[in-house]
Amino acid sequence: MKATWNGRTIAESDETVVVEGNHYFPLASVDPAVLSPSATHTTCPWKGEASYYSLSVDGKTNGDAAWFYPDPKPAAAEIKDHVAFWRGVTVS
Repeated sequence: MKATWNGRTIAESDETVVVEGNHYFPLASVDPAVLSPSATHTTCPWKGEASYYSLSVDGKTNGDAAWFYPDPKPAAAEIKDHVAFWRGVTVS
């Protein structure tokens, strides 16, 4: 699987985990240069508290376009250290 935004590959892995239709990429497969921590947090009843990254590619920013669960609940343990994308990021 590959995640692209603004013409650039931002993540690529054969080891994604699919949860609720979203591909979670291992953090090691994501280009760290495009990630900027965000102050945004949301809560999922069964996965736990999500944190977000904004993406920066070639001078453009896509706010809160990536999310992850730093300490997922036991039911979602498989997505620890994984990142998922939305907001115009193409995953294919």
